[in-house]
Amino acid sequence: MAEGSVIAVTGASRGIGACIVMALARRGFTVGCLSRKGLGPEDKTLPPDLAARCIDIACDVTDEARVGSALRTLADRAGRIDGVVNNAGLYLEGQSHEVATADFERVLATNVTGPFVVCREAYPHLVAAGGGTIVNLGSFFGKLGTRSALAYTASKAAIDALTRSLAVEWAKQRIRVLCVAPGFVATDLNREHLAQDKMRRFLEQRIPTGGPFTASVIVDADA
Repeated sequence: MAEGSVIAVTGASRGIGACIVMALARRGFTVGCLSRKGLGPEDKTLPPDLAARCIDIACDVTDEARVGSALRTLADRAGRIDGVVNNAGLYLEGQSHEVATADFERVLATNVTGPFVVCREAYPHLVAAGGGTIVNLGSFFGKLGTRSALAYTASKAAIDALTRSLAVEWAKQRIRVLCVAPGFVATDLNREHLAQDKMRRFLEQRIPTGGPFTASVIVDADA
C-alpha cells in the first residue's frame, strides 16, 4: 500500500493497536485512530510529525451506528479510506461450565460482530478507493483447545472463518482480507494474567525466547 494511504485502526488507544498506529504513521500513512475514548495512543508521546498523521475518532465497535459514522468521518476528513486494521478485542477468563451467557455474548459482540460490522461499513469506502486491505487480528488460540478462555477462543476461530469468506467474496473488488494471529503478547488486557507464577513458568518453558512478545516491538522493529 502506497505511502499516504489512509488506514483505520480500531482499538487504537492502547496495547497492540497503539503500536500499530505508531508503526503506520512512521511509514507515512494517515491513520484513523478509532477507540471508545476517541483517542490515539494514550501511553505514547507522538512526535509532532506523527501526531499530524493521526485522526482521532470516537468509536465503539459494538455500536453499529457509531462504526458507520466513524468511518464516514474519517473518509470526509482524510478524503478516502484504503485499509482497515480490526484490532479492538475483549478477553474474559472463566471455567466454561460457569461462564454466563451474557459474558460469552459480550466477547463475541466485540471480537466477531464488531469486526464484521467494521468490514461491512468499510466496504463501500474501499470500493470507492479502487480496492484496499483489511487486516483482522486473530490469535493462535483460535487454532487450539484452551482452558478457561472458551469465549475468546471461539471468537478468534470465528475471525479466521470470517476472514477467509470475505477474502474470497471481495477479491474481485481488489480488496484483500488477511488475518494475523499473534501468540502471547503482553498488553494491558492480559499483563496481570501473564505475570502469575504458574503462567510465567509455562511461558518460560513454551516460548524459546523465555517469555511473551511485547507490543512495543512492532514500533521498535519499524524504527
